[in-house]
Amino acid sequence: MGRAVAGMGSAGIFSGSLIIVAHAIPLAKRPLFNGCISSMFGISSVAGPLRGGLFTDKVSWRWCFYINLPAGAVTILVIAIFFPAPNHHNKKTTWTERIKKFDPMGTTLFLPAIVCLLLALQWGGTTYAWNSWRIIVLFCFFAVLIILFSVVQYTQKENATVPRHILSRRTIWSAAFYSFSVGAAFLSSVYFLPMWFQAVKNASPVSSGIMNLPMLISVVVTSLLAGIIITFIGYYTPFMILGSILLAIGYGLMSMFHTDTSKGIWIGYQIVTGAGAGSGMQQSLIGVQVVLPLADVPTGTAMIIFAQTLGGALFVSIGNNVFRNKLVEYLAKYTPKVDVASILKVGATGLQNIVDKHDLPGVLHAYNDALVQTFIVSAAMASISMIGALCMEWKSVKGKKLAPGGAA
Repeated sequence: MGRAVAGMGSAGIFSGSLIIVAHAIPLAKRPLFNGCISSMFGISSVAGPLRGGLFTDKVSWRWCFYINLPAGAVTILVIAIFFPAPNHHNKKTTWTERIKKFDPMGTTLFLPAIVCLLLALQWGGTTYAWNSWRIIVLFCFFAVLIILFSVVQYTQKENATVPRHILSRRTIWSAAFYSFSVGAAFLSSVYFLPMWFQAVKNASPVSSGIMNLPMLISVVVTSLLAGIIITFIGYYTPFMILGSILLAIGYGLMSMFHTDTSKGIWIGYQIVTGAGAGSGMQQSLIGVQVVLPLADVPTGTAMIIFAQTLGGALFVSIGNNVFRNKLVEYLAKYTPKVDVASILKVGATGLQNIVDKHDLPGVLHAYNDALVQTFIVSAAMASISMIGALCMEWKSVKGKKLAPGGAA
């Protein structure tokens, strides 16, 4: 329950920060500010696990959660003091009408549908067999709930979670597809790359976070550079295409990791991958803000962030399934005498401390070959994201002289 509440808060923080930018900054200057926010997202994606590992090693895992309380309090205070509430054009809206705009029926159907899908993907092939009745029931519930959700969305019209006039825009569904694919690739690798460092390179949680810094720095630098360049040239679509290309190349290179990969190689491959994420991830949000009026920007922004987060959540589960199944296969191939259950139970951290020295090379070989399969999945999703990038409309943030919150 606590993680669910924290997740809702996290979603509100990221989308809320982008909506604040939409209200406060003219469209032509937004790429730079969105680049700053995206660089913060890149920092948090890598620095968060690093901080968590540090707390776990040095203090207590509980501080991974406690630290959010003072940080959240400071953030609330700053927003309350420095960000005035925007003026709403229609102040006569009743509370009932406002609640309807949240689409409670659609939300009630959609959330459990996603939970069923995530549980099925996480448990299938690992905790339970794919043909287990539990997995089948979860997939059936997901299908039924999604169908009911689609019916509700059709009948609710403009009060739907995603109104038809927004979803029908080419840029919107293209940006959502792009964000889903890039989120699937990037967020999955953020989970599995530290695991590779811990298992194959015998790094501690803190050390694996430090070894992730090349990707972090690359994401931050390229996010800012992309924002600056787009502010001058106006066009964001080329950076989405560039991001897809660099991500696919980066993950393709990372899929060639082996147990004796040198430091220079894994640093260089991370830089390429981070450059792809930094170049493209935030541009779908710019596209949404270009084509939508201010009143629809919050909905469009939330849709893109949801697609990105959903892609990451689904493909962490899918990647974990691929990893565990391949690990079992490769352990049987390289070290048939090793107890597979004990290897799966101990995890990546401390793996080299429990495995017999004679069996260790084979176990590390199996771990490496299983983990690089997840990078192949990321490379595939990065390549697929090119479809969304190519389908985007070529519009410029400098198309019109707009006040803050305007649309081209």
